[in-house]
Amino acid sequence: MTDSRIATARLGATGPEVGVQGLGCMGMSFAYGPSDADESRATLERALELGVTLYDTADAYGAGENEKFLSPFLRAHRDELVIATKFALAIHPDDPTRRIIRNDAPYIRQCVEASLKRLDVDVIDLYYMHRRDVNVPLEETVGVMAELVGEGKIKQLGLSEVTGEELRTAHAVHPIAAVQSEWSLFSRDIEAKVVPVARDLGVTLVPYSPLGRGFLTGSFAKAEDLTADDFRRQQPRYTGENAAANAALLDPIRTVAEAHGATLGQIALAWVQQRASVHGLPIVPIPGTRKPSRVEENTAATRIVLTEEELALLEPIAEKVAGDRYADMSFASGGRE
Repeated sequence: MTDSRIATARLGATGPEVGVQGLGCMGMSFAYGPSDADESRATLERALELGVTLYDTADAYGAGENEKFLSPFLRAHRDELVIATKFALAIHPDDPTRRIIRNDAPYIRQCVEASLKRLDVDVIDLYYMHRRDVNVPLEETVGVMAELVGEGKIKQLGLSEVTGEELRTAHAVHPIAAVQSEWSLFSRDIEAKVVPVARDLGVTLVPYSPLGRGFLTGSFAKAEDLTADDFRRQQPRYTGENAAANAALLDPIRTVAEAHGATLGQIALAWVQQRASVHGLPIVPIPGTRKPSRVEENTAATRIVLTEEELALLEPIAEKVAGDRYADMSFASGGRE
């Protein structure tokens, strides 16, 4: 192990201590174009060396392929890490290219058994409701998840893309350890209601896409820069005039990066990490990468502290972003707040 391990934070009031930055594993199997399996495996190992102990996947990532890919790594290091996976995004019965949301009890039970088998683990450390089906009472969904805790199949409950009110409702049924939502210099809608409720209830925030799906790193400037199978080509922020307008918003990030001798991505991550002190709650972002060098870069960002002047320079960015997070915002909490 190295001497550059990151600090830790707790998942929820009674959950485990994890590295203050986790790893989003989706892109190793799904969504962001071709990946190199050997390099992805090396990325998992390097992340653990650096103190990253929360590994995030979902049954929807490559129709279970991402869970299968992680399985050998989990078996080799089961006592050293926390595995988080999710249910709720099902394949449309009439169109295999579309997703629907399911939160019903039979589906949840089917999903947890399938994830346990693919991951080859006896228990899932953190099990998320990936998206909210408004046609199923939340109390019913969380009630089933709580039953799975009692049965020893999962340890902690998580919710993804829920509103502040939904978080309160769920937490009243069973303690929620973590809420996962998009949170970055480009996406700050959860700060109005979700973050204050999480702070009040002792829930940890797990920001996904803290690097704006790579856009905040400057690695691409428009959807056309990406491979044909990259799902970012369908996201409004990265297409047409929106992409051009948003690329211009990186200028203040460049200014701050130059002052720190850092990359754009490191400043974006440092900003997210610093939300913990700004809002007074634990935050464990899960930037995704498939390269060991990027894990080293990302974890180093946990040691960057931005000044008040730098934070003020970055503050106006989000309100100027062109385009929604998703083409269909009903999949996000912001569409229901």
